[in-house]
Amino acid sequence: MEKAIQEKSFRFAVRIVNLCKYLQAEKKEYILSKQVLRSGTSIGANVAEAQQAQSRPDFISKLNVSLKEAYETNYWLRLLHETQYLSQEAFESIIADCSEVEKLLISIIKTTKE
Repeated sequence: MEKAIQEKSFRFAVRIVNLCKYLQAEKKEYILSKQVLRSGTSIGANVAEAQQAQSRPDFISKLNVSLKEAYETNYWLRLLHETQYLSQEAFESIIADCSEVEKLLISIIKTTKE
């Protein structure tokens, strides 16, 4: 598997953990932050799990789960932004990372299916 997705999904998870800490400490927001923490860290965990896939279909399945988690994370980030928990600048930065992870996953899934 591409080293890029492993590294990017891990770095994204670190950003999500730090975002969650900020939301809880500074904004006193506990519900949405737990949702974004769960989905945002799950992306990389499923990528890691895909490395040990038992077959090509298993590999694709695990990456599809990662992609679904990335889409869900995108949703929570947009919701946090629209409800003023995330500034425009912070939102633009982290949503760009989320979109990059999504694009990488889509590319790997498509390439693996061919």
